[in-house]
Amino acid sequence: MFGLAIKNFVGPAETPDVDALYAYAERAEALGFESLWAWDHVLLGVEPAFPILDAVGILTAIAARTSRIKLGTGILVLPLRNPTVAAKALGTLDVISKGRLIVGAAAGWYAREFDAVGVAFKQRGRLFERNLEILTRLWTEARVTLQTDEFNLREAVMVPRTFQRPRPPILIGGYVDAVLRRVATKGDGWLTYFYTPESYRKSWMKIVGFAREAGRDPATLTGTNQLAIYVGRSREATEAPMRRWLETEWDVAAWSESTIEHAVRGSADECVEQLRAHVRTGVDRIVLIPYRYEPEQVELIAREILPKLR
Repeated sequence: MFGLAIKNFVGPAETPDVDALYAYAERAEALGFESLWAWDHVLLGVEPAFPILDAVGILTAIAARTSRIKLGTGILVLPLRNPTVAAKALGTLDVISKGRLIVGAAAGWYAREFDAVGVAFKQRGRLFERNLEILTRLWTEARVTLQTDEFNLREAVMVPRTFQRPRPPILIGGYVDAVLRRVATKGDGWLTYFYTPESYRKSWMKIVGFAREAGRDPATLTGTNQLAIYVGRSREATEAPMRRWLETEWDVAAWSESTIEHAVRGSADECVEQLRAHVRTGVDRIVLIPYRYEPEQVELIAREILPKLR
């Protein structure tokens, strides 16, 4: 399966263009992409600061303008969200879209953002698991009674139910072993970012091992990798512009195996060969981030790349 990232997150000199996002989403659906994925931050950067539209808000707007394409949060910083309110907002998106939501969620990494929201950064792993429990229980149980930290749910009933039953799929993002174990035991799959085929395969085997340790069938889990792509005349012609874009507007976690060297670039045939290496890892979904989100890149990918991989 092949999805597309959307441009709700832009460089410091830009502003997200809502009308362009609608057109991009509608064209992606017409071209047969499986899913669209929105980035998520409340705040990011100071000098420069990166403009970003709320992931749930923009996906809800896109849901009203599309009918088939799935809609993913890639990736929701779950500890920053009140879990009861998040369950309502995400559940509403699933109802509006008639069951097209995929929840990608992670613990987050940007301390300044946590401080601004009033959430303890150093407790983000525990808070992620707490929020995930509240969210999923509100979606799947008729009444929820739970008291934890500041939350006191007293026979809480959340209706209407999500369109998908028992709930939308939840992919957990992150890199370290504690997160990979969380994927294997608490999620429906893994969502990662900028991983080479070798790095993806290595981490996926850890997830498989953790699932088996927990008595869970690894075949019930799915894997998704987000990859930047630039289709051009040749590897040489695309190398410098792609590197410049990734180095100035993107970041990779130093504690992960994410790398800008993962980037798929070159002629259509070269891009196909690079993507085949990813497909051979057994990854279930690849979310492509087209170079600078150029509409012509989306057309090229749909016309020259995907037919050779299906």
